[in-house]
Amino acid sequence: MSTALELRNVVGGGRAGAVSGETLPLVDPSSGEEYGRSPLTRWTDVDEVMGVAASAFEQWSAATPGQRQRSLLRVADAVEASAERFVVAECRNTGKPWEVVRGVELPRAVDLLRFYAGAARLQEAGAGGEYEAGCTSFARREPIGVCAQVTSWTHPLLLAVARVAPALAAGNAVVLKPAETTPVSAVLLAELAAEVLPAGVLNVVCGDRDSGRAMVAHEVPGMFSITGTVRSGMEVAGSAAADLKRAHLQLGGKAPAVVFDDADVGRAARGIASSAFGGDAGQSCTAASRVLAGPGVYEELVAALAEQAEVLRPGPPQDPDAAFGPLNSAGQLELVAGYVERLPEHARVVAGGRRRAGRGFFHEATVVADVEQGDELVQHEVLGPLVTVQRFGSEAEAVALANGVRYGLVASVWTRDHARALRMSRALQAGTVWVNVHRPLVAEMPHSGFKHSASARDFGRFGLEEYSRIKHVMSALDG
Repeated sequence: MSTALELRNVVGGGRAGAVSGETLPLVDPSSGEEYGRSPLTRWTDVDEVMGVAASAFEQWSAATPGQRQRSLLRVADAVEASAERFVVAECRNTGKPWEVVRGVELPRAVDLLRFYAGAARLQEAGAGGEYEAGCTSFARREPIGVCAQVTSWTHPLLLAVARVAPALAAGNAVVLKPAETTPVSAVLLAELAAEVLPAGVLNVVCGDRDSGRAMVAHEVPGMFSITGTVRSGMEVAGSAAADLKRAHLQLGGKAPAVVFDDADVGRAARGIASSAFGGDAGQSCTAASRVLAGPGVYEELVAALAEQAEVLRPGPPQDPDAAFGPLNSAGQLELVAGYVERLPEHARVVAGGRRRAGRGFFHEATVVADVEQGDELVQHEVLGPLVTVQRFGSEAEAVALANGVRYGLVASVWTRDHARALRMSRALQAGTVWVNVHRPLVAEMPHSGFKHSASARDFGRFGLEEYSRIKHVMSALDG
């Protein structure tokens, strides 16, 4: 009897394979071995699920905010009660350390569900009043309809919840496609939610890039959300624009960590290394990937980062001493290794720099010093355990270097000077700026980006507003 995992799409509260019978492999990145299959969703499947979601929307959108709140709280409770199932599924699918998923990502996912459960009852529209003689006006905030969503492989469960929770809280129905390589936790989430939510309110379909294209092209969704690359976002934006759909885009990042001469170098090195390497192997658009160091701390910081990189080593989820896991796939490993192999002569590898021999898609924590602004490693998002270090001379130059890429998602500033921290937080072109810390996100505060990083806002009330639309209602006072 086969023990291989056989995923199914979750459509209308039930489990279904692709109509064609086609499947995709599920590969454990810690071993490189296939351990299951997932459905390869095609146009026929997409057409069916969109109809199911559209029908479910009629019921869900009519539910009161209090009813939606109670349902989302029950989903959060179900996820929390099934914590170990999610940990096992996520770690096998991503290779992340057990404690990263159990202690960080799963609790954050549950917290987001509970936050948006409460936020469902706090939507604001605007003050009513008599703005035209003889008439009263007020504004209604309403759900959009069916929201089609595609998430990245970097944080499968957390990203699925970050998309699903505000959409459902606002009264929408959802069709979600997780990344081709990491669909397991999203399917599990939908299976648990099906026991709580009306059938068809949350649907999850597996598939590849063409599956996502079919979702964008379908006439039913009023909104399309994607977490992915800039290239994917541009393609989605173009397709959505052709049908005047709303596009919610969270794309790449190339986060600078700006360390001034007065900073606590040890604290900065530990914080940056934890963000750049720890947990997810730097496979996050918020990871600190570019370090900009003042002349007085440059060499000390390079040495401190190299020391951290030597201590933080990769390993499979069951290795209690592993600081981070493998890269997502063989292709991602090749991409990261290729950046190191193509380094220009002026760049200096001071730690790591090699893929690990043996099974799995592991790469060493790597620090590259003496890079220049035009280097591809500085300009391109890598999504791997690789950080560069540049030198700057003045605060103005630090700002220019930090802003001198096409991304603008997050940044951090490391200094003891409060006034400088405030100046830098204003000058940096990033949706989030941290001071003397890098990477924590909270449900209550917005997470968004500038330039090519994003056109959408997540978290907080801002994230909820993205999934609704405003209607003006005017009524004559004389009946």
